[in-house]
Amino acid sequence: MQLRRLGQSELFVSPIALGCWPLTGMTSLNVTEANSLATLEACPDLGINFLDTAFCYGAAGESEDLIRRALGHRRDEMVIATKGGIHWAEDGSMVKDASPARLRWECEQSLRRLDTDRVELLYLHAPDPNVPVAESAGALKDLLDEGKTRSVGASNLSIEQLEEFQAACPITAVQPHYNMLQREIEADVLPWCQTRGISLCVYWPLLKGLLAGKLSRDHVFRPGDGRAKYPMFQGEEWQKNHDLVEQLRTIAEDVGKTVAQLVINWTIHREGITAALCGAKRPDQVEENAGADGWSLSEEELGRVDAALAERGTPVTKAAV
Repeated sequence: MQLRRLGQSELFVSPIALGCWPLTGMTSLNVTEANSLATLEACPDLGINFLDTAFCYGAAGESEDLIRRALGHRRDEMVIATKGGIHWAEDGSMVKDASPARLRWECEQSLRRLDTDRVELLYLHAPDPNVPVAESAGALKDLLDEGKTRSVGASNLSIEQLEEFQAACPITAVQPHYNMLQREIEADVLPWCQTRGISLCVYWPLLKGLLAGKLSRDHVFRPGDGRAKYPMFQGEEWQKNHDLVEQLRTIAEDVGKTVAQLVINWTIHREGITAALCGAKRPDQVEENAGADGWSLSEEELGRVDAALAERGTPVTKAAV
């Protein structure tokens, strides 16, 4: 893959990254340790050098442990991004704690799990309503100055919060959700990053598998599948989205690609997007994701995609958590 510069740093990343949340099986079904390890092991040989994880990916840090076990021997080939500021309470509920002491502790735990002395990118995972963003940013700036991370990022922040963060710590990358059906950042966050030379590394490019083209119209979500709670997977929205996917399937077939490859390719070629974080839990999935790179849609094909999206209309969405 043709690597892209991460913000204004000296780091270069593949435009397709591995999103490591599914590897833990917390909200994905049929996850096995063997498949998770094999998925990670496949990445460097496919040209994917960018791994996106977090302190809270897994009930007890399983995602970072898996990265160490699978790719510890190829550590210097990989650009590892992790996040701090969210953890799980004993009852399984999510806790946002981005206090300086907590961020430092989580970073040190992540480094221990990964068996490394630094990560390439450390994000504030989400703002803490009880801690000023500038305080959290200052803590990450200290970790940057100490060499425990080579760059700092911010995830799930508003423009106002990004401004506050940037005043306390230089931002290399911002991580919001973004895909064909959730394009809110085009109005504010994307241009804000572009004017400052900040990378956008977006999650949910396939909208939790909806835009991968592999869910049938009559699909019934099994208990434990977290997708069922989102409006995109319900009622009339579900039907409209399947109409869109069928149109995308026709375009994908015409260019000899899968629906997922078409959608990821569209995403990584959007102006201002540095990388798309594509989740996978099996080697064949990461192989398919990697096949979205190395080619481009023609103007005519892009026009067909735009027409399909216009016909789909404005979706009913739910803000990311």
